[in-house]
Amino acid sequence: MSASTETATLGGGCFWCLEAVFKDLKGVTSVMSGYAGGHVDNPSYKQVCSGRTGHAEVVQVTFDPAELSYADLLRVFFTIHDPTTKDRQGNDVGPQYRSIILTDSDRQRATAEAVIREIADAKIWPGTIVTTIEPLTRFYPAEEEHHDYFARNPWSGYCQVVVAPKVAKFRKTFHDRLKKTAA
Repeated sequence: MSASTETATLGGGCFWCLEAVFKDLKGVTSVMSGYAGGHVDNPSYKQVCSGRTGHAEVVQVTFDPAELSYADLLRVFFTIHDPTTKDRQGNDVGPQYRSIILTDSDRQRATAEAVIREIADAKIWPGTIVTTIEPLTRFYPAEEEHHDYFARNPWSGYCQVVVAPKVAKFRKTFHDRLKKTAA
């Protein structure tokens, strides 16, 4: 990580959804799907899906803070998933799908707390926000087949029913924040 980039680690359901959205966001330089927040070293997708490793499916987003603030990145995050459902997003159920922000500094933690208050006060979501904020201790990249999943599998059933609507909502809501290459 160079001095001109920062990293955010976020979980809000299936990492395929988050990766597809953040790859389109202006200021984002890379997105890596993976696992964090658990107690098993180097877990596999199958292990994480069991719900017994403590890990969440997350994305690690590298971004240029001169072009995209951490707070704005979090505002997008809170728009593209439901932060009021504990351990689930839609039909994806289990602790691996929880809403979580994993921070790497006190500054990130304070910003995350402020954005959660802002989102709660704006009553964007009808329920109480259950997103947890934890320090990032370790990030494990997901297996290769999970990288760029939506881009490589746009016609799969899951991508059509779950990922594509989230990407469409993001593109409509944040049309002014899209990379030039995003459609």
